[in-house]
This record gives sequence, C-alpha cells and structure tokens, in this order.
Amino acid sequence: MKIVFVLPDMPGGGSERVVALLANEYVERGYEVSILLFAGRNVAYPLDKRVEVYIAGDVSRGNPFIMINRVIKMRRYYRKNKNCYIFSFCVRGTIFSVLATIGIPHRMLVSERNDPTKISHQRLRNWSYGKAEKLILQTEAVKMYFPDNLRAKSAVIPNPVPEDLPEPYTGKRKKRVVFVGRLQLQKNPQLLIEAFKTFSLDYEDYELHIFGIGELEEELKKLVMKLNIEDKVVFRGFSSNIRQDIIDSAMYVLSSDYEGISNSMIEALAIGVPVISTDCPVWGSRMYIQNEENGLLVPIGDKIALSKAMKKIAGEPEYAKRISEKGTEIKEVYKLKRIADRFLEEAGI
Repeated sequence: MKIVFVLPDMPGGGSERVVALLANEYVERGYEVSILLFAGRNVAYPLDKRVEVYIAGDVSRGNPFIMINRVIKMRRYYRKNKNCYIFSFCVRGTIFSVLATIGIPHRMLVSERNDPTKISHQRLRNWSYGKAEKLILQTEAVKMYFPDNLRAKSAVIPNPVPEDLPEPYTGKRKKRVVFVGRLQLQKNPQLLIEAFKTFSLDYEDYELHIFGIGELEEELKKLVMKLNIEDKVVFRGFSSNIRQDIIDSAMYVLSSDYEGISNSMIEALAIGVPVISTDCPVWGSRMYIQNEENGLLVPIGDKIALSKAMKKIAGEPEYAKRISEKGTEIKEVYKLKRIADRFLEEAGI
C-alpha cells in the first residue's frame, strides 16, 4: 500500500507539520510514502530519506494553463501509482486529485485542516469531499457544519504531539512573549502587538518576539513603529529550531481569529511554555486547554482581555509555573503513534 499525501507546498505551517510527522512515522512502519506538492517546491520540515517528494506544479496565481498542467502531471503520477491511498490535506488538493484520478483506481481520505466556513468555493469542496471514502475533522464543531452525507463518513482526530520534543525548561524564564505563525489576517498578529503595547506599560522589560513570515510583515513593522515599541518587538522570521528558540520564554500567545488546531500552540504546551490562546473557531484550542488550569483562553479580538492574561502570567510566577507543568501532560494524551494509528484505522489500512 502506497500512501500519497497531497499539499500545495511545505514552506512551514500546521498542516505541513502534521504531514511530515505522519509521513516519517509511516515509512518507519514500512509503508511506501510520498508527498505530492502541486503549488511549490519548499520542504521546511525534516523528512525521512525514504519519503518521496513529487513536484506536480508551481504557484499558478490563477493562470489556467498552469492549473491544467498541474492536473495533467498529477494524473500521470496517479496512473503510475494505481491503487495508492491518497491522503489529501487541503481543499484544492482534493479537487485536483478527484479530477486527476478519473478512471484510475485509488482510495482517498480527506483531512479538513481549518475553519470550513472560511472557504469561498464550498459547493465544489463538498462535491470533491463526497468522492472520498473518509473525511477527517479536527473538532466536533467542524463535524456539525457539514451536510449529512459528509458527516456520515467523518471522524474527529486531533493533532499529534511530536515525540522528539525537548524536556521542559525549568530555569528562570526570559522576559519574552512569543508568537509563532504565518503573518496573515487569520492569525491576527496585530491584536497581539496592540495588546503587548498595553502590557508593556506595566512590564517595560519584556520583549515580543514574532516568529514567522507572511504578507503582513511590513504592515506589522509599521504598526510597531506607530506604537513606538520598535525597541521591544523583534521579527525573527521562520525558524527551523523553534522549540529551542521559545522553550525558555515567559509565555506563548496564539491570537488567531479562527484556526484549525495550532501545532505551535500544542508544542508550546508540551514543552512547558505558559500558553495564552484566543478561544477561536473551530474551537481547537479548547481541546487542549482547560482554561486557567493548563493555559488561558481569551475572547477573539479582545485586546484588553489578552493584555490582562499576559499580565496575569507575568505577575504571578507560581501560577505561571503551575499551568506550565500542567500543560506538559498533553504529551501522553496526544502521542504521535496514537494519532497515526487513528488515521490508518479510519482509512481501513
């Protein structure tokens, strides 16, 4: 059995991280595994040398000829790998794969990785998902969104916690707030910057370190200058060693307006960094965070609530230590091997 994961690209991100973890786990178990990229050539996460990476196209920017060529290349690949099991981790990859496999024997599992209400081509998405044998969702809230025919073949599987995480840091933490994610509207880094400005009025010796790249970077830098906090905010770009970069930080903040499940949030919890997250749709953070027990949940878009949560962690060291220790318990609950088993069980492999 050959498993073919489908993604547009792997420049760094939650879905890409999960695919890399699962691909490495499955080749270790003896499966033949491939990752098909149809809109790029980046591979930001380490892959076992036995994992094949197939490039079916580059960024199309709406060019119909590039998209047609992409489907043609995908069809050639699927024809060469008849009876493979496609694990599609994105909407476009599912649509392209359905078109590319017409008349070619295969099986398909689709994994929805984000808030399904934010997709513009929902009818086309639902049509393509209907062609799959199984639909994997991240929360029960997402499951209730889909029509009956898709709910009937869906299962909820949370994101795994990697097994190669460093041991939690136990020393004195640096006075550093960290953000990890793409610099895009969904992640709402503007909210964090504005909340940090308020927070820093009382905690002047703290810095905000922003890890990630994206289209909002220049706009965010202008906001930082406007708020006169350029001496306190550091843009760190993408890091391939993010765990060590954040492990001794005072707190991690997820400021998203909506989210599937944030892998960087999961890893921050697991390595003991005190975590604050917006309680955003599709309620993935709630699966991992019990509010004020192992982390803090705040309303989306609420700058005041976010700054208060940051002050609570900074101002109450024993409380911060307690939620830090409690957060590490998710390592046992969401082990990679267990999550990998669940995908195979649902796929019937």
